[in-house]
Amino acid sequence: MVDSNRTVPGAQSVARAARLLRLVTSAGDEGLAVAELARRADLTRPTAHRLLAALRHEGLVDQDERTARWMPGPELYLMGTVAASRYDITAIARDIVRSLAVRTEESAFLSVRRGDETVCLLREEGSFPIRSFVLSEGVRFPLGVASAGLAILAFLPPHDVDAYFERHPELGAEWGGAHAEQRLRTRLAETKARGYALNPGLIVEGSYGLGAAVFTKEGHPQWALSLTGVEFRFGPDRLADLGRTLLAHAHQLTTRIAAGAR
Repeated sequence: MVDSNRTVPGAQSVARAARLLRLVTSAGDEGLAVAELARRADLTRPTAHRLLAALRHEGLVDQDERTARWMPGPELYLMGTVAASRYDITAIARDIVRSLAVRTEESAFLSVRRGDETVCLLREEGSFPIRSFVLSEGVRFPLGVASAGLAILAFLPPHDVDAYFERHPELGAEWGGAHAEQRLRTRLAETKARGYALNPGLIVEGSYGLGAAVFTKEGHPQWALSLTGVEFRFGPDRLADLGRTLLAHAHQLTTRIAAGAR
């Protein structure tokens, strides 16, 4: 496979800048210091600072004068409002996410696939007083890690799954042994058989998640609905009911998307 970063002039700089943008946006209102951004992007601090300064000049990022942390800039908002008309389904999904939270009393989420990651778009708090805070708007996870990404990856064509593992041999090292390829493939098969994904506290101990894929009109898994909560709320006696409710809401959203020809 040809590495486009080496064959297209300027591609490496664009890729580095895009990586910094994703890191800045995932940090939200709290922002991140340049040293932390450089570490997460695997860049030297001078390189990270130079790219951030260029992005700030274009209005894509901003720097808090008090904390010196980097945050999303105004141009990202303007670009996002334009792109939303094509890619955003939050308007038609919000009542379904809210219904899922009300029915289950757990926190409910809508996530979207972006390349090899999922990004959380919506969060609706459940009424149960003890909650999990693994996921919130803007948080990203690699496919196959959180329950939403596991559900999406499970329903991708087999050749796409194979290609994903070829691109990301580091999953097990970075996210724990449960995310090594063979163990993750087992969980993908279980997800397809069950219809929904289960994350039994693999990201944060004691925090469980369920995820169900939401499909485009053409049948591609592009989004996912998910639930998170504390372990004792996801016991065997309740898990089947939660799964059925989650799948029913995911089917409802898939049907709604198809009707809108998205």
